[in-house]
Amino acid sequence: MLPLSGLSSEQESLREIASRFAIEKIRPVAAALDERAEFPKGIIQEGHALGLINLTIPAEYGGSGLGIFDACLVIEEIAWGCSGFGTSMVANDLALTPIKIGGTEDQKKRFLEPVVSSGQFASFCLTEPGAGSDAAGLQTTIEDGGDSWIINGSKQWITNAGYASQFTVFASHDRTKRHKGICCVVVPRSTPGVSVGHHENKMGQRCSDTCVVTFDNVRVPKDHMIGGLGDGFKIAMQTLDASRPMTAAIAVGIGRAAFDHALAYSKERKQFGSAISSFQGIQFMLADMATAVDASRLLTWRSAWMLDQGASASVESSMAKRMSADTAMQVTTDAVQIFGGYGYTKDYPVEKLMRDAKLLQIYEGTSQIQRVVIARELLKG
Repeated sequence: MLPLSGLSSEQESLREIASRFAIEKIRPVAAALDERAEFPKGIIQEGHALGLINLTIPAEYGGSGLGIFDACLVIEEIAWGCSGFGTSMVANDLALTPIKIGGTEDQKKRFLEPVVSSGQFASFCLTEPGAGSDAAGLQTTIEDGGDSWIINGSKQWITNAGYASQFTVFASHDRTKRHKGICCVVVPRSTPGVSVGHHENKMGQRCSDTCVVTFDNVRVPKDHMIGGLGDGFKIAMQTLDASRPMTAAIAVGIGRAAFDHALAYSKERKQFGSAISSFQGIQFMLADMATAVDASRLLTWRSAWMLDQGASASVESSMAKRMSADTAMQVTTDAVQIFGGYGYTKDYPVEKLMRDAKLLQIYEGTSQIQRVVIARELLKG
């Protein structure tokens, strides 16, 4: 991999732990899990024991207590091993961050600590069958039921839903208000009326569990609402701002893995009596791949650092996510090209990386939506 400078000895040690976990635990099983679309629950729980999950959750609630920058160091290594693992392991941070942002001290103790300390899973439930990029158009409802809230609706593409012990759900108490009517509420999986669909048969990141979750007259206590009526959209956007660098780090990990494989293969593969790495056409591809991966990492680190300093980083995190996702797709495509016909088969790792990369341009805000966010902020002056 490309040398990284400026990290402290503690950060280097953190990266080394994550890298070793990726090498010893993830890479040996990644292809088989992809083929079977099998969720690696046991291996992820081994990662929990090493502090490689719940990265940004404060230590007082059982988390690793890392800043976003340090979390990105870990996530890149895990995703370098397999991005399906990366998505599955970072999903807890996504699901629990709304509680960290908007919850009371009592709610943090009740909804963070039991999940984090025991190695359970949680899911972030925002996207719906008819509301993806248009999050303000969600149709799931939350109504006042006297001593409880009543939730009805369906959520789609929910990571870890099949294994989650609780869901962070975004629902509207008044759809005419659009984003101003959205609320955030914690729903335990055991609540009557909660049902989880089958694991989606996805193109890539197949070991990551993805399901539909349905809420049918689900009643939860009033004190399960995070923030107040109408605070949900703001909490969701703050959560996504914080999570975008971590998603970008997954893309960097994929791109780096593809580059590593392509570089090594170009030195071994011979055509016309020479290694293909001696051909300028291949050299230029490798140079562009390395440059794009490094630039993506630096954009990711900048946005993560800014957030850790308490600064607003909506534009910077969107730039990082857009650049890293598109880079991952381009670099993995180029890696398949360098491998030629072999790259198109499952006997070599780059076709999986190409399939995995595509999802980064779609989830956590499409590359097009990131451009909308960036342009909107630029035009504000």
